[in-house]
Amino acid sequence: MNQTAINKPLFLLKTLLITYLLTGILLFALSFVLYKLRLSNKQIQTGVYLIYILSCFLGGFLAGKKLKNRRFLWGMFMGGLYFVVLFLVSTLSGRPMESGISYLLLVLSICLAGGTSGGMLS
Repeated sequence: MNQTAINKPLFLLKTLLITYLLTGILLFALSFVLYKLRLSNKQIQTGVYLIYILSCFLGGFLAGKKLKNRRFLWGMFMGGLYFVVLFLVSTLSGRPMESGISYLLLVLSICLAGGTSGGMLS
């Protein structure tokens, strides 16, 4: 079996872990800013969207850098994987993402766009 094929799933899981580590750090920073500045709900939501974009961008960038071929597709895959895990964790925790298909499609689009752009710029 090809050594690259064996390492690819492990690499993608590591990259996904890194993106969620970044998400955690950025959400902690956002909560600190929220505490200090008393942000509005709209500002908080915008911050969360930016965190999704940055995290997915990083995942797409790392995937594109390592896998080299079809970088934008690997970036899109990482963004999609990020969304799937985000959706599953929020659903399994009993606190599903905001209701509504339009919200889910928006978050999916944000994740895919962030990952794809990271892959393209890698």
